[in-house]
Amino acid sequence: MVKTIKAWPEDDRPREKLLQQGPQALSDAELLAVVLRHGAPGHSAVDLGRAVLSQFGSLRGLARAVFGELRQMPGLGPAKAAQLLAVAELCKRYGEQQWQAGEPFRDPADVYAHFRERLASEKREFFYAVLLDNRHRKIRDVRVSQGSLTTTIVCPRDVFEPVVREAAAAVVFVHNHPSGDPTPSPEDVEVTRRLRQVGEIMGVRVLDHIVIGHGRYVSFARDGYW
Repeated sequence: MVKTIKAWPEDDRPREKLLQQGPQALSDAELLAVVLRHGAPGHSAVDLGRAVLSQFGSLRGLARAVFGELRQMPGLGPAKAAQLLAVAELCKRYGEQQWQAGEPFRDPADVYAHFRERLASEKREFFYAVLLDNRHRKIRDVRVSQGSLTTTIVCPRDVFEPVVREAAAAVVFVHNHPSGDPTPSPEDVEVTRRLRQVGEIMGVRVLDHIVIGHGRYVSFARDGYW
C-alpha cells in the first residue's frame, strides 16, 4: 500500500520542504504536488505530479494542455484540472511584457514580448487585432478568431467591426503558428493583403502583422512581406 505524504518524514513532504528550504529546492513534480494538495487512491500527490509531467513531457507541455486532456488523466478531477490550468495561465501572464492601454506602438519586438507567452504554447491558431488611436497608442487587444491546428479563418468584416466600434485609427495584427515556425504561409500573405486593402478603403492604417512561433517571430513590415 502506498504511503500518503502525511506518513513521509517531514523533511521529504513537498509543502514542508518548500517552507524550510524554499521553492527552488523542489522538483517540478513536487511543486505540482503542492498545487494539487492531494493525490489519488494508491498514489501520492507527488506520484500524480510525475504522471502529469510524463503525460505532457514538461511544464511547457502542461501549459499547452486543455481541460479535456487533463480530465482524461486518472486522479485529476475537475478541481485539480482547474488548479493546473490556473497555474499555467498565471505563468503565461507573468512571462508577458505588458503592453498597457495608452502606451504607443514602438517596435514589433514589444508586440512579440506582450503576446509570446499567451500564444507560443497554444495548440490552435489565434488571430488578434491590436487597436490603436491616431497617435498609435494602444486602445486594447481584440481576439478576432480561433482556428485549427494549422489555420485560422479570418473574415475582414469580423476584423474591422471592433476597429469601427472603437474608432481606431490604426491596427496591428497578431497570430500564432502552433507548429513553432513563424514563417508566413501564402494564406497569411493573402489575408494580410486583403486586410490592408480594406484598411485603406476605411482610412485605417495596418501598421504590421506579427506571426509568433516558438521562441521567434516574423514581422510583415520589418521583414519585407509587403
